[in-house]
Amino acid sequence: MRVRVLLDTHALLWWLAGARRLSVRAKRAIADENNEVFVSAASAWEIATKYRLGKLPGAKVIIDDIAGAIASQAFSQLSVSVVHAERAGLLHGSHRDPFDRMLIAQAQTEGLTLISREKLFDSFGVARLW
Repeated sequence: MRVRVLLDTHALLWWLAGARRLSVRAKRAIADENNEVFVSAASAWEIATKYRLGKLPGAKVIIDDIAGAIASQAFSQLSVSVVHAERAGLLHGSHRDPFDRMLIAQAQTEGLTLISREKLFDSFGVARLW
Protein backbone atom coordinates (compact mmCIF):
# COMPACT_ATOMS: atom_id res chain seq x y z
CA MET A 1 0.00 0.00 0.00
CA ARG A 2 1.44 3.35 -1.07
CA VAL A 3 1.75 5.96 1.65
CA ARG A 4 2.53 9.65 1.15
CA VAL A 5 4.69 10.90 4.01
CA LEU A 6 6.14 14.23 5.07
CA LEU A 7 9.39 14.15 7.02
CA ASP A 8 9.71 16.29 10.11
CA THR A 9 13.04 18.12 10.06
CA HIS A 10 14.62 15.87 12.69
CA ALA A 11 13.53 12.78 10.75
CA LEU A 12 15.17 14.15 7.59
CA LEU A 13 18.42 14.96 9.39
CA TRP A 14 18.52 11.61 11.15
CA TRP A 15 17.81 9.77 7.88
CA LEU A 16 20.59 11.60 6.05
CA ALA A 17 23.00 10.94 8.92
CA GLY A 18 22.05 7.26 9.15
CA ALA A 19 21.21 7.86 12.80
CA ARG A 20 19.78 5.09 14.91
CA ARG A 21 17.42 7.57 16.53
CA LEU A 22 14.80 6.95 13.83
CA SER A 23 12.22 4.37 14.82
CA VAL A 24 12.06 1.10 12.92
CA ARG A 25 8.62 2.05 11.55
CA ALA A 26 9.94 5.42 10.33
CA LYS A 27 12.96 3.80 8.64
CA ARG A 28 10.75 1.26 6.89
CA ALA A 29 8.32 3.89 5.65
CA ILE A 30 11.11 6.12 4.32
CA ALA A 31 12.97 3.24 2.69
CA ASP A 32 9.88 1.75 1.05
CA GLU A 33 10.15 2.62 -2.65
CA ASN A 34 6.37 2.39 -2.99
CA ASN A 35 5.95 5.38 -0.68
CA GLU A 36 6.23 8.98 -1.76
CA VAL A 37 8.45 10.90 0.67
CA PHE A 38 8.16 14.69 0.86
CA VAL A 39 10.45 17.26 2.43
CA SER A 40 9.01 20.68 3.10
CA ALA A 41 10.68 23.93 2.13
CA ALA A 42 10.02 24.79 5.78
CA SER A 43 12.52 22.10 6.80
CA ALA A 44 15.20 23.64 4.58
CA TRP A 45 14.40 27.01 6.19
CA GLU A 46 14.60 25.47 9.68
CA ILE A 47 17.91 23.72 9.00
CA ALA A 48 19.48 26.85 7.51
CA THR A 49 18.20 29.05 10.35
CA LYS A 50 19.34 26.73 13.12
CA TYR A 51 22.71 26.21 11.43
CA ARG A 52 23.21 29.99 11.18
CA LEU A 53 22.33 30.37 14.87
CA GLY A 54 24.80 27.64 15.85
CA LYS A 55 22.07 25.24 17.01
CA LEU A 56 22.76 22.65 14.28
CA PRO A 57 26.53 22.59 13.68
CA GLY A 58 26.24 19.03 12.35
CA ALA A 59 24.17 20.30 9.43
CA LYS A 60 27.32 21.63 7.75
CA VAL A 61 27.38 18.45 5.69
CA ILE A 62 24.15 19.33 3.87
CA ILE A 63 23.79 23.08 4.34
CA ASP A 64 25.53 23.98 1.08
CA ASP A 65 23.12 21.88 -0.97
CA ILE A 66 19.97 20.92 0.88
CA ALA A 67 18.10 20.47 -2.42
CA GLY A 68 20.82 18.08 -3.60
CA ALA A 69 20.61 16.10 -0.37
CA ILE A 70 16.85 15.77 -0.84
CA ALA A 71 17.21 14.78 -4.49
CA SER A 72 19.93 12.23 -3.68
CA GLN A 73 17.33 10.28 -1.67
CA ALA A 74 14.66 10.58 -4.40
CA PHE A 75 12.49 12.59 -2.00
CA SER A 76 10.04 15.15 -3.38
CA GLN A 77 10.25 18.81 -2.43
CA LEU A 78 7.10 20.37 -1.02
CA SER A 79 6.88 24.12 -1.53
CA VAL A 80 5.08 26.39 0.90
CA SER A 81 1.91 27.78 -0.66
CA VAL A 82 -0.37 30.62 0.39
CA VAL A 83 -2.94 28.01 1.44
CA HIS A 84 -0.35 26.29 3.65
CA ALA A 85 0.69 29.62 5.19
CA GLU A 86 -2.89 30.66 5.91
CA ARG A 87 -3.68 27.32 7.52
CA ALA A 88 -0.50 27.39 9.62
CA GLY A 89 -1.34 30.87 10.84
CA LEU A 90 -4.88 29.88 11.80
CA LEU A 91 -4.05 26.62 13.60
CA HIS A 92 -5.56 26.41 17.06
CA GLY A 93 -3.44 25.83 20.13
CA SER A 94 -0.53 27.52 21.77
CA HIS A 95 2.25 25.71 19.91
CA ARG A 96 4.40 28.58 18.67
CA ASP A 97 7.10 26.87 16.62
CA PRO A 98 6.54 28.25 13.10
CA PHE A 99 8.31 25.31 11.45
CA ASP A 100 6.13 22.74 13.21
CA ARG A 101 3.00 24.75 12.47
CA MET A 102 3.87 24.79 8.78
CA LEU A 103 4.53 21.03 8.68
CA ILE A 104 1.21 20.39 10.41
CA ALA A 105 -0.62 22.66 7.96
CA GLN A 106 1.05 21.01 4.97
CA ALA A 107 0.26 17.51 6.24
CA GLN A 108 -3.37 18.49 6.80
CA THR A 109 -3.76 20.25 3.46
CA GLU A 110 -2.00 17.63 1.34
CA GLY A 111 -3.27 14.54 3.20
CA LEU A 112 0.23 13.45 4.23
CA THR A 113 1.34 11.28 7.13
CA LEU A 114 3.93 13.11 9.20
CA ILE A 115 6.99 11.11 10.18
CA SER A 116 7.87 12.64 13.52
CA ARG A 117 8.56 11.76 17.12
CA GLU A 118 6.60 14.87 18.22
CA LYS A 119 3.54 13.57 20.07
CA LEU A 120 2.26 17.14 20.27
CA PHE A 121 1.33 16.86 16.59
CA ASP A 122 -1.38 14.36 17.51
CA SER A 123 -3.47 17.14 19.07
CA PHE A 124 -3.71 18.75 15.61
CA GLY A 125 -5.39 15.74 14.04
CA VAL A 126 -2.62 14.82 11.64
CA ALA A 127 -1.67 11.24 10.88
CA ARG A 128 1.71 10.65 12.50
CA LEU A 129 4.04 7.71 12.09
CA TRP A 130 6.83 6.91 14.50
